Amino acid sequence: MKLHNNHNLGSFLAIIVLALVIFMPEQAYASVGGSGGLPYESWLTSLRNSVTGPVAFTLSIIGIVVAGGVLILGGDLNGFFRTLVFLVLVMALLVGAQNMMGTFFGQGAEIAFNTVDRVVGNA
Repeated sequence: MKLHNNHNLGSFLAIIVLALVIFMPEQAYASVGGSGGLPYESWLTSLRNSVTGPVAFTLSIIGIVVAGGVLILGGDLNGFFRTLVFLVLVMALLVGAQNMMGTFFGQGAEIAFNTVDRVVGNA
């Protein structure tokens, strides 16, 4: 009978230790990327900036209109050209949707500075 109680106690302690390990994880320290970045980050950043700008949004609207017009008024298109028009239409919709969502919901965290302390001189 004593052996059975020790087994239950050991199982109970194992479950408690497992729960503590799962529910108390290590802290994750976030850091801002510095100069030690990967070699391809600079051109990916410039690509992101060029795809999310106002020129890209204007080109996406033009692409949607032109691709839609070609699909509607194009008549009988061969398979390759039709696929190419669909590809342009999808890319234009993706760029346009990303820019519209950025306009509606913002583009990330906004940091507000406390200007009252600086005016009063408590900084």
